[in-house]
Amino acid sequence: MHIFNEKAPLIAHLANSKNRNATIGFVPTMGALHQGHLSLMQQSISENAITVVSIFVNPTQFNNAEDLLKYPRTLEQDVQKIALLNPDIIIFAPTVTAIYDHEISSQEFDFDGLEHQMEGKFRPGHFDGVGTVVKKLFEIVTPTKAYFGEKDFQQLQIIKKMVAKNHLPVKVVGCAIYREPSGLAMSSRNERLTPTEREKAANIYQILLKAKEAFRTQSPQEVSQLVEHTLANHPDFELEYFQIAEEETLLPCLTKKETTKYRAFIALFINKIRLIDTLSLN
Repeated sequence: MHIFNEKAPLIAHLANSKNRNATIGFVPTMGALHQGHLSLMQQSISENAITVVSIFVNPTQFNNAEDLLKYPRTLEQDVQKIALLNPDIIIFAPTVTAIYDHEISSQEFDFDGLEHQMEGKFRPGHFDGVGTVVKKLFEIVTPTKAYFGEKDFQQLQIIKKMVAKNHLPVKVVGCAIYREPSGLAMSSRNERLTPTEREKAANIYQILLKAKEAFRTQSPQEVSQLVEHTLANHPDFELEYFQIAEEETLLPCLTKKETTKYRAFIALFINKIRLIDTLSLN
């Protein structure tokens, strides 16, 4: 199994593969791997000759210092999970210095307004941090395809925009949300939930399903009111936002159009642990 902590040895190793015109699949992660991450890797393995997985907790995308401090770091267990899945996967687990040298700062991006919606309103600078690290990783790995989960749908759209505007030669692939049997979207943050909190958090998906059903006959405003009313019966939840938005532009849906795809987006806290989810409404 190949594990790299520095850029130069990884670039040299991948150069041999490129000489053979082998396709490279790339799965960027922040570690604390779960089955959702592994499903991305499985898709990459099925579509590419080589798969690279990065494990890097990126400091520039955290606008909350406490959240960065508490983010789970489980490199040894992550490596074991990847080895069991496929020992041929290449792991890139860089230090902060390897990625940022001695200047830990974000590049400023223009994502054509995608960055100002939802997550962008509540996490200032977050998407500049995401764009910065993903662009750096793409330049190091130079993948053919890169795989991202749809749970972070806004992030997925922003990365696609960043790739298009910077003319990067990589295809960004969105992969379906991997859910626990309860419906709870798999997330590294779930590990911070107690068993009771985890059980309660499963209601998030049920609320989204209720919103999808209501959206068939009700206005976006009525659906939002329904969600807020439903959450009022769950005092453990602190809603940050619920929004119905166009998939392409992420702009709020004010009136439904037949030819437009819509999604419901939700972010909330349970005992100060922030969880997000999303569901297609079409």
